[in-house]
Amino acid sequence: TMYQHPNKTNWQGRTDGNETDVLRWHQVVDCKPITAISMQGKKASYAIVGFACDEGVRRNKGRVGAKTAPTTLRTICSNFPVHEANKFTITDVGDCICPDQHLETAQAELSDTIAQLLKHNYHPIVFGGGHEVAYGHFQGIKKAFPTKKIGIINFDAHFDMREPEPAIGASSGTGFWQIAHEETDFNYLVLGIQENSNTKRLFDTAHQFGVQYVLGDDFNYDNREAILLKVKEFIDKIDIVYLTICLDVFAAPFAPAVSALAYNGIIPDKIFKDIFRSILASPKLVSADIAELNPSLDIDNRTARLAASLVYKMAIF
Repeated sequence: TMYQHPNKTNWQGRTDGNETDVLRWHQVVDCKPITAISMQGKKASYAIVGFACDEGVRRNKGRVGAKTAPTTLRTICSNFPVHEANKFTITDVGDCICPDQHLETAQAELSDTIAQLLKHNYHPIVFGGGHEVAYGHFQGIKKAFPTKKIGIINFDAHFDMREPEPAIGASSGTGFWQIAHEETDFNYLVLGIQENSNTKRLFDTAHQFGVQYVLGDDFNYDNREAILLKVKEFIDKIDIVYLTICLDVFAAPFAPAVSALAYNGIIPDKIFKDIFRSILASPKLVSADIAELNPSLDIDNRTARLAASLVYKMAIF
């Protein structure tokens, strides 16, 4: 009840023919349930997983609607061109869902799905959903690599290190607090933090757990080399990388369809792209997700297209 099989009708778009030089993603995506996956070879094999859940956003008193994002993202990605079909494959393994507000069960389902994919040599790309996706995603990586030192890189305006309220439980804002309290070796780098979006307690909590971060205000050309070095040094000290991108890190004109708008967020310019590509270039990167897209709030699919462009870069890099 927490899993839905992939639906090929979510992958439709323009067709210019069947020759290899005109193919688009909707023509090559393989829809396969998680129970049917097999061990992958040397070719880069990407698995798309939907996390159709925004219960964590509701608990965090945010603007709900992100649970429909996986379907929207598939639609936007459908028309992407396939430039090097011989180098990678894309498999859609369906959605982890959250009926009846059972967030923790949905996160457990995602965890099992991610672990299965990683053990079969896939590179998961998770389409959230609220940022409660991060807790389940991390747990799945931990299951697949129990002895590895995992580093989390999060593009986000927020630390998401709130302590869960007893009456509410986990939410989209508590994931990294939960991970920090469960891990003896917590490695967390946040890029794009907004001072006006995090209380002093959240900064204190981040400092308490040795969180590294870069303020959104520091995303400028003068700091480009320093940020790239910070990312490199972080990656150098860990075994594998989990990349998570909360779309509220971007300025509102580029990402209006999120739970918490950031008028002064970072912009997806060359500086961001250089940093993003430096992470994608690392062979230590094993899994990634996109969080907080709320299609009901979008303008001309502006946020969805930004999210999809990031997915495209992940797959072709």
